[in-house]
Amino acid sequence: MNKLTNITKKYEIILASQSQRRINLLKLLNLDFKIESADINENIDTSLPPVLYSKTLAERKAKKVAEAYQGSSKLIIGADTIVVLDNKIINKPLNEDEAFFMLKSLSNRFHFVYTGLSIINTYKNTIITDYSRTCVHFRELEDEEISEYISNGKTLDKAGSYGIQDDYGALFVKRIEGCYNNVIGLPLELLYRNLLKII
Repeated sequence: MNKLTNITKKYEIILASQSQRRINLLKLLNLDFKIESADINENIDTSLPPVLYSKTLAERKAKKVAEAYQGSSKLIIGADTIVVLDNKIINKPLNEDEAFFMLKSLSNRFHFVYTGLSIINTYKNTIITDYSRTCVHFRELEDEEISEYISNGKTLDKAGSYGIQDDYGALFVKRIEGCYNNVIGLPLELLYRNLLKII
């Protein structure tokens, strides 16, 4: 797309994340970008409203990476994805037992996935922080298939203990309402609109 090409002519794009899922999604836009880890303290109050929680962490990640690039022509992208069930934030599981409990709790119910998205233009010293929300409906899960999914090692690095893009995790999802890419970790349509706004 010509608008995206023009962005990369003016700015270097940096993804403030080493998440392979976000990297793969950003590659879909055929953009040249660098990857930098945003080493921040992610321990914040989980009683915060989900929108504020996800936006705060996304903004912290973008600002951390942007510190080294003030005045240069960079666009820093930060993102943070959370799962919310019954208005409670569900983060990554600490162990397999907690992963089992999380998936059992999501079984035959719907939950929300929020991704906070923050973009910093280091040349203009401007920032846009936004979010996307998707409703995910799970079918009823059997204990045996939950245990099998956990045993493949794909749960401990994911909020809510599942990945919709995984071969097996996708089988848990009956339907979604909203952006599919948001559930993976980077709402591309929202990202595109906000990139055009901030340049």
